[in-house]
Amino acid sequence: MFEKYRIGVDVGGTNVKIALVDKKGEIKFPKTVPTRAEMGYEYTIGNIQQSIKDLISEAGIEKSSLEGIGFGFPGQIDCDKGIVRLAPNIPGWVNVPIAEIMQKEFNVPVKVDNDVRCAALAELNYGAGVGCKNLICITVGTGIGSGLIINGKIVRGASNAAGEIGHIKLEMHDGLLCGCGDRGCLEAYASGPSIVAMAKEYVLGGKSAKFREIAGSIDAITPAIVAQAANEGDAVAKKIFEIMGEYIGIGLTSVVNLLNPEKIVIGGGVADAGDILLEPLRKTLKSRTMPIQGAAVAVVPAQLGNTAGIIGSSLLIDN
Repeated sequence: MFEKYRIGVDVGGTNVKIALVDKKGEIKFPKTVPTRAEMGYEYTIGNIQQSIKDLISEAGIEKSSLEGIGFGFPGQIDCDKGIVRLAPNIPGWVNVPIAEIMQKEFNVPVKVDNDVRCAALAELNYGAGVGCKNLICITVGTGIGSGLIINGKIVRGASNAAGEIGHIKLEMHDGLLCGCGDRGCLEAYASGPSIVAMAKEYVLGGKSAKFREIAGSIDAITPAIVAQAANEGDAVAKKIFEIMGEYIGIGLTSVVNLLNPEKIVIGGGVADAGDILLEPLRKTLKSRTMPIQGAAVAVVPAQLGNTAGIIGSSLLIDN
């Protein structure tokens, strides 16, 4: 009997990653094409379609071996209709019926979802969440996104918008302004931009910090540079990550008390900092969650890295 494959497509602001994914979650014949959002979504879709055709040809598989195509997008997705409502980091992608377009082209089932939900499905099936039934996967980068798995099922909500952990409120009034337009959101206090803002504040306040030395100039400071300085023992950089970990821990305390997960899987660019972020986060959860819920949960790093989006999008066919 011939092997069955799915195609996973992970669409980002700069590049689109495409690959065949087999039943073991292994990626085959990976391809990357530029998103080129400035050319319009039709251009990007054309590139994706051609890459999928090339992939099928190179793999030498029969069309009957292809079970479906899954797409992961950053932004707001109508999973039921297969429409990208809004992808903030990919200009022009507003109400694009990507599933319908691809189904007409390839005559196979096509599913679409948010990229962090895709990552959650990948980690649940093949990564840090294997064996779990209740799992929260969060990515900490430019913002904070999440995918929620409850009783083994992905949670999408009434309008496919569940999981906005980054917009849990930490302040009742007059909190920091968030990109969503509200104030006091977790994301405004703990994300890549807030690490950079805090680092610059320390430097402008006259603090001597290794990340300023590594960066060369205040405008060149990045979260990765602050993390490097912290891992090299810089006290100011370590303090920044302690504060970030505490903020994220406070936000996740509400989630743990509400949903009682077994694991919180943390990925994303900022999370690459490792234990300098995770240890203060774990410490905060331990001290702030209710005892029963707190005792049940483990905080672990994501395992699948940049492959999670492709693997997870391929799993949408069953989810």
